[in-house]
Amino acid sequence: MSELLDDKEAATKAVVDWLEKKAKTKTKFYIKDFYKIFPDDKPRMIKKVVNKMVEDGILEFWSSGSTTMYGLKGAGIQHASEKEE
Repeated sequence: MSELLDDKEAATKAVVDWLEKKAKTKTKFYIKDFYKIFPDDKPRMIKKVVNKMVEDGILEFWSSGSTTMYGLKGAGIQHASEKEE
């Protein structure tokens, strides 16, 4: 396991920084996209970090019913359209 995943604060910062850089073109990502941030770690450990960030309210799930994606809480086009009801 990398030292980065041992330090949850550093792992959270790495994920948020990566998502903010990508936000200009995309706001939702598959779990496999997060593997690029931590190439030396096992997918299960990365998923635990991402799911903990969802629990903490930093990230959120988005699901189409067959696909689950993750993004920064409050980011993305669907938030604007959901509030227009």
